[in-house]
Amino acid sequence: MKNGGRISNGNPNNGGNNHKSKGLAPVNNHKMKKNRNRMGGGGLSLQAFANAKSKNDGYNPALIKKQREFYKNAKCVNKYKKSLKQPNQGEGSSQATKFIEGTSESREAGERMPRKPKKAYSLEQIYKKQQEEEEKARKEKDAIFKSKKEGKEKAEARRKEQREKMSKRTRSGQPVMKYRIQHLLETIQGSKYSQ
Repeated sequence: MKNGGRISNGNPNNGGNNHKSKGLAPVNNHKMKKNRNRMGGGGLSLQAFANAKSKNDGYNPALIKKQREFYKNAKCVNKYKKSLKQPNQGEGSSQATKFIEGTSESREAGERMPRKPKKAYSLEQIYKKQQEEEEKARKEKDAIFKSKKEGKEKAEARRKEQREKMSKRTRSGQPVMKYRIQHLLETIQGSKYSQ
């Protein structure tokens, strides 16, 4: 072909270059996109990975637990301080509050508060009451257990007797109908009375 006095051999888009380029082979863009999507998108750069690892997202279970425990303790302390600030309400105030108030009053007066054997006595009473309640609960539990056990044993004996009767056979090997009919009659009567 002639183009303005020049003879070109090859592809006109290639600038008349007939030989193949020695670079990378052309890659199909569609396949690249498909592979990238299949693998979960493009990979992270090293800088992006490092930033993502060092970023603090605020979730640290140990720190959260420690803060929760701190706030819980602070709440208890505040409740205790409020109970101390409230005026003495007679029966409504706790023994610990009375004890603390008593020690503060005695310190103001410059006296030492003698130890009270009543407190130890009351603790013994509380312990004895708890032991009695536990013993009572244990006896009730044992009584319930025994009654259940007796009921189970009676039911088991009844089932055993019924099984023996139902498995009886005549000389020719046929089941004895007397017990079977009796069982059917009992079940019918039982269902009639339950209705």
